[in-house]
Amino acid sequence: MERLKSGSARIGLLLNPMSGQLKKRGEAILRAAEQIPNGIIRQASDAAGFVAAVSQLLESGIDLLVIIAGDGTSHAVLGHLFVTVPEMDWPMLMIVPGGTTNMTPLDLGMRGKPEKILYKLARYLQGADESAPELVRRPVLRIEQNGQLTVYGMFFAAGLVARGVKFSRTSVKQIGITGGVFTFLIMMRSLAGMILGGNHGAWAPVTMTITRENGEQSQGRYLFALISALDCLLLNLRPYWGKEAAPLHITWVDQQRKKLWCAIWPLVTGRGHLLKAQDGYHSHNASTLALQLNDEYIVDGELYRSVDPDEPLRITATRPVSFLVL
Repeated sequence: MERLKSGSARIGLLLNPMSGQLKKRGEAILRAAEQIPNGIIRQASDAAGFVAAVSQLLESGIDLLVIIAGDGTSHAVLGHLFVTVPEMDWPMLMIVPGGTTNMTPLDLGMRGKPEKILYKLARYLQGADESAPELVRRPVLRIEQNGQLTVYGMFFAAGLVARGVKFSRTSVKQIGITGGVFTFLIMMRSLAGMILGGNHGAWAPVTMTITRENGEQSQGRYLFALISALDCLLLNLRPYWGKEAAPLHITWVDQQRKKLWCAIWPLVTGRGHLLKAQDGYHSHNASTLALQLNDEYIVDGELYRSVDPDEPLRITATRPVSFLVL
C-alpha cells in the first residue's frame, strides 16, 4: 500500500480478450490499461495462458495484480496462486468487472465500466485522485476430493443452478448475449427448472448426502445447493439466511419442498429467514461442509464433476484474501 501511495508500485494487468466486456469494448479498455503507471500488460484467453501470464508478472516483482476479466478468469488465477505461490509472496489483487458474469468484483464493491475503473486507478497512482482505495477481505472456497486436484473459488453450486450455467455455455452464449441480460436469462431458465420440475434429464435435481460441521447428515434429492464466500450473488441475490458466525454461506432446497411459488420471492430477495426447514428450505453458515454426489457442479461458472459418490467433496474456507477496491 505504501508503494501504491507513493506511485512507485509495479502493476501487473491481466486481460482476457475473450471476456464479455472486452469483446464489446476491448480497444477502450486496453487504452485505459496503458495509462497505468509502471504497468505491465499481459493478455491470455485460456487456463494455460493465465498461468503463464501470472507467472511472468510475478517474476517481474509486481505489487498489485489487476485482473480485467470475468469470474472464470479470476477463478483460474486464484487457483494458480493458492497452489503455486506462498502466501507471503502474493501481490495485492484487484478484480475489474470485465466479463460476462462478474459476481466476485461486484460483491467486493467494484462497479462501473472497466475503462473508467482503470482511469481512476491511474489517477490515484499518479497522485491526481485523493480518494483512497480500500482493502476488502474475503475467504475463498477450497474444494478437495481424493484423487482430484484441489479447486479454489468464490461460489459453488450443484443441481439446477449448475444446470443453468451449463445451459449458458451452449445456446445462450453462442448468440453473444452478455451482462445483465445474460444473467437474467440464466436465472429465469433455472427458475423454470425449479417450477416445472422433472426427475430426469438435463434439468433433474441432484442426489447427494450433505454432512454438516457437527456431523449431522441430510440425504436425498435436492433442487440445488449453493455455497459461497460472497455476501451477494448475481443480480444482487442473497439466498442465504444463516445466523452463525462462520465464513461460508450455505443453502439447499429439497426436491420435495412445499410452497415453492411462495418461496421464490423470499429466496431471491434476501428474505429467506421467512422459509422453514420443515418445508424443505435450509440455510446456515459454517467453516466446512462435505458433499457426496455423482454429478456435475460449478465453481465460479466453471464446470466440474464429482465421479465417486463414496469420496466426499470437502469444502472449507481459506484465510481471507485482500482485494483492492476503488
